[in-house]
Amino acid sequence: MLQYFIQLNDAEKKSVLQLIKTFLNSTKRPAEYINIEQYNQELAEAEAEFQNGEFITHEEMLNQMKQWQKKNTRLSGRNVRKRK
Repeated sequence: MLQYFIQLNDAEKKSVLQLIKTFLNSTKRPAEYINIEQYNQELAEAEAEFQNGEFITHEEMLNQMKQWQKKNTRLSGRNVRKRK
C-alpha cells in the first residue's frame, strides 16, 4: 500500500487519508444524531470553506478520477502475467 501511496500527489494523499479517517471514525462509535443547531453550524462551516476557495470543480474531480484510473491501470498491468 505504501508503494501506491507515495505515487500520489498531495491532493490525492489528502483525499486518501481523509477517507481512511472517515472509515476509522465510523467504526469507533455508533451513528450520532445531531440537533438542528449542530447541523446549521456544519452548513456554515462548509459554506465558509467554499467561500475561501476550499473546493474543486466537478471537471477537476473528473480529471482526477481519470488520472487515478490511468495510474491504477498502469499499476495493475505490472502484476499481470501472460499465460503460455
